[in-house]
Amino acid sequence: MDLTPFVDNLRRELASAAEAVGTEAGALTQRLTSQIESATRLTLLEALSTAASEITRELAPGSVDVRLRGRDPEFVVAAPPTEPAFHETPDVTPPPPPPPVDEDGAMTRINLRLPEHLKLRVEEAAGRAGISVNAWLVRAASSALDPVSRQPSHTVGQRYTGWVR
Repeated sequence: MDLTPFVDNLRRELASAAEAVGTEAGALTQRLTSQIESATRLTLLEALSTAASEITRELAPGSVDVRLRGRDPEFVVAAPPTEPAFHETPDVTPPPPPPPVDEDGAMTRINLRLPEHLKLRVEEAAGRAGISVNAWLVRAASSALDPVSRQPSHTVGQRYTGWVR
């Protein structure tokens, strides 16, 4: 999604409003709008991220993520996983239940820097679980911090599943 038309539209609207006040205000607005382009883009990205979070809450277990490619955001939609046909048996254990939702529904944003190899593994794990990377990280953090939600280890064939300390 190219944000340039939106930023340009805001610049035109501000210039139009300033020229109604006078030429001095118009010149000042022209200087200011060229300086606040990055702040405008960041504000638009925050609005898009908030919208994606709200949509994700409505789509659960599907999700919508906003990813930044260069200067432009793009939406990534993960549809809810489809149920296997009655004759198919999944070869993976179901994901743990989602973490409990905070009573007031408050969300906060953090920046997380991961090594590229770890980021790829997180994306693969989230894809296998059929959820967004954000939802997968929230589950991982909740499971790591909440000892009640940890499930005991058990074996499935030659594989072991569960938590290790």
